Amino acid sequence: MKEIKTIAVGCDHAGFPYKELVISAAKALDLKLLDFGTNNTESVDYPDFIHPLASSILKEEADLGIIICGSGNGVAMTANKHAGIRAAVCWNAELASLSRQHNNANVLSIPSRYVSKEVATEMIQQFIGTAFEGGRHQRRVNKIDIHC
Repeated sequence: MKEIKTIAVGCDHAGFPYKELVISAAKALDLKLLDFGTNNTESVDYPDFIHPLASSILKEEADLGIIICGSGNGVAMTANKHAGIRAAVCWNAELASLSRQHNNANVLSIPSRYVSKEVATEMIQQFIGTAFEGGRHQRRVNKIDIHC
């Protein structure tokens, strides 16, 4: 398993109240944190924060990313436009773990309006602490990106 050293976080205004959970988890695990914003609850356009976060993972400046918006969908759709990013919208810890184990997800997308802070914290911990199983799953992951 590749050692996780750096986590990137990005969110929109709806996700901002949950960003502190990621910051706390990074501190507790002694991980470096790259914070791409936003930094308050004023309305913003999430792609402005998510595209730079995705780029940081592709440039190997961050090992994993955690993105947050109201539904989790907009930020995930934006991140997944980048070949090599596998953002998974999760709503419980088991899905967060499976997204890493079976899909080698490198970005967790949290729907802040649909999960409690307790569940979000569990998801963050599982996502960071779970390794990709490889094996038969690697073949499938290799088929995700389209290179035109």
